[in-house]
Amino acid sequence: MNPKENYLHEFFRIFFANKQLVKRVFLLFAVIALVLPLVLKQSFDITAQVIVQSKKLSQGDATTSLNQENASFIPPSLADMETESNILRSPALIRQTISELRDKGEYTPTPGVFNKLVTQPIKEYVTTPLREYVINPVKATLGLETDPVRDTVLDALTQEAMDSLKIETLPGSNVISIIYSFDNPAQGTKFVATLLQNYLTSRQELQSIDLPQSFYETKKKQYQVRLDGLEGTRLALLEEVGSSDPKEEITFRLNAINTEEQALNLYRDRLLQSQRWLDYLKTSLAAASNSKLNDYTFPYTFTTTVDNVAFEDREIKQMGEALTTQVSRYMNDLAIFQPSSEPMLLTREQIARTRQQFLKVVSNRIQERTTDLAVVSSVINQKTARIAEFKDRIHQLQKTQSKLRQMDTEINGLHAAFSTYAQRFAESSTSRSLDNDLSNARVLSPPYEPTEAAFPKPILIIPFGLFTGLLLAIALVYVREFFDHRFKHPAQITHELGLPVLLVINDQNVEPTNPHSNWSVPGLVHWVRN
Repeated sequence: MNPKENYLHEFFRIFFANKQLVKRVFLLFAVIALVLPLVLKQSFDITAQVIVQSKKLSQGDATTSLNQENASFIPPSLADMETESNILRSPALIRQTISELRDKGEYTPTPGVFNKLVTQPIKEYVTTPLREYVINPVKATLGLETDPVRDTVLDALTQEAMDSLKIETLPGSNVISIIYSFDNPAQGTKFVATLLQNYLTSRQELQSIDLPQSFYETKKKQYQVRLDGLEGTRLALLEEVGSSDPKEEITFRLNAINTEEQALNLYRDRLLQSQRWLDYLKTSLAAASNSKLNDYTFPYTFTTTVDNVAFEDREIKQMGEALTTQVSRYMNDLAIFQPSSEPMLLTREQIARTRQQFLKVVSNRIQERTTDLAVVSSVINQKTARIAEFKDRIHQLQKTQSKLRQMDTEINGLHAAFSTYAQRFAESSTSRSLDNDLSNARVLSPPYEPTEAAFPKPILIIPFGLFTGLLLAIALVYVREFFDHRFKHPAQITHELGLPVLLVINDQNVEPTNPHSNWSVPGLVHWVRN
């Protein structure tokens, strides 16, 4: 049987043939695994969580205050959560937090060996004096802008904190997880708590505009001066036009114009009707004056209609009836008497006097109607002039009203602007700027001081170190066996040379036994050497 075909036998043969190398490599890694937890710098993980409850959208205008009645809240999106994470991990916020804690003496990280022996002395004793006493004076001599002397230690601590700070959004949620690795658990917890406090303050300042007292007082004085000027101009316009409320007066004037125009139309109709009747009466009077003796009465009764009620002229009616009676009697008597007889002459004379009286009364009535026509014409002229005066007044009031609307718009805008300043100042000066109901971010899990170090963990380092040492030792002996071409057992001679093996002489050197105790240090040294 070819020995190489038995892999298990071959494995154990190589393993025990190189057991000394295996022991030494394994023991080396065992020592490293035991010493490594003692040498490595301890690190504690301080954890905290922040929940972003919602995103606020104001539903009111700029003059309304922000409260639950006029604000709408919607769930934050992935972009909103990424923005919140960027605010938390911003270098300025971390630098501010470290600076505050250093000023209080509550942040003193332990530097590493290389940083303590090399990097920190170079930064503190070489870089800063070199810039302050060499580089900056040379730049000042050449007229160049000098570099400000920076706190390199604070820069290094800020960069170290950024590298040790892990901020991420938990998948599928609106919770931000903060993990900070630091060698001092108390200082690390204080750093995370201060960072969260500064974060809430910073995001509050981003959401609201903080107005100082001096700015508010300046705006208030400007508002008062501007408002006094606008109100004074408004009162001057009202005094100039002589009205306290142009809109109401315009309405009153328009109603008056409507009433006057209705009356004017009636007077115009009356004027036209009276003019036509007057012309008719004059024509009829001229015809009646040239009429014959036996003609009857005047062809117009002089009836006046007021509110659908007819009023007749009694005097003209009586004289007309008397004239008609006399003419009728004359015509009857003419059949009996001679026209030249005494009775007929008397009757004709009587008819002539009555007719003259009747025509005189008609002439007087025509004169009255002429006078009434002149009165109606004057009333029409008066109403026309009054309507024109009303229109001029309305035009003047409309111009003033237009200017007043512009003034009111400026006054309302001034009121709105000042109300916005006052509202923002009240919001920024409230004592509940961080804990009010409008804040949509909360510390879900505050940081607490851990009791066990997150790194190093001996319970993981030692077993994995021992296992790694064993695997590496086995790998080394296999590599050594691969490059060792000597014969190790008789079967290799037959397999490689094709010659039979006649005799095998075993090594008679017996390994010395361990003269020391098994669990003593000399016994361990003897076991490692042999």
